[in-house]
Amino acid sequence: MPTHEQTTAADRNAERIDITAAIRTAIVRGDFAPNQRLVEADLSEQFGVSRGGVRAALFELTNEGLVERIQHRGARVRAVTLDEAIEISEVRRVVEGLCAAKAAEHATDEQIADLRGIDEAMRVAVADGHVLQYSELNKALHRRIIEISGQHTAAEVLRRLRAQNVRHQFQLALVPGRPNVSLAEHHAIIEAICARAPEAAERAARAHLTSVIKALRSVPA
Repeated sequence: MPTHEQTTAADRNAERIDITAAIRTAIVRGDFAPNQRLVEADLSEQFGVSRGGVRAALFELTNEGLVERIQHRGARVRAVTLDEAIEISEVRRVVEGLCAAKAAEHATDEQIADLRGIDEAMRVAVADGHVLQYSELNKALHRRIIEISGQHTAAEVLRRLRAQNVRHQFQLALVPGRPNVSLAEHHAIIEAICARAPEAAERAARAHLTSVIKALRSVPA
């Protein structure tokens, strides 16, 4: 039977994980703006957890690159510059290419059906002009490919990278005509995975991220 100290430690760890996930989600969702101060007392009240739990969560999110600590001023949401967003996309190009190739090797018939379903939903969203829905489907597709790939280390790397880049990705989705370009690129990735062609899937994934990088460079600051 666990001791009181072990139970208390487990409770603290669970709280830390929960509050870390909650603040991370709020940042990614845009509830907290870039450069917005993150006050421990306010977050403690907002999420109903201890200030110690908030402090540990902010430390972890600082390590993830979502939060930065300013001496004598506390923590704030880190604003990712365009240059950083491009660097992040360059790393994603390599890692997501690997995941696409592995997904093509491992995809089951059921998983292929899932990808085709997302492909069709994305086509409908673009045709109907539902930009926000398309953006959510875009994220769902990338997550599904990573899941199918079975690359757990890559999944963790990409989770952090995409979280840091979410604001720039959202701005990109709003560029006129960009969803149509992105749709064709995603379709190529899906077709290669469904054909179980690893090299073609990797090329398609890399081509898509190359296109993202080019588009990021053209977005007004």
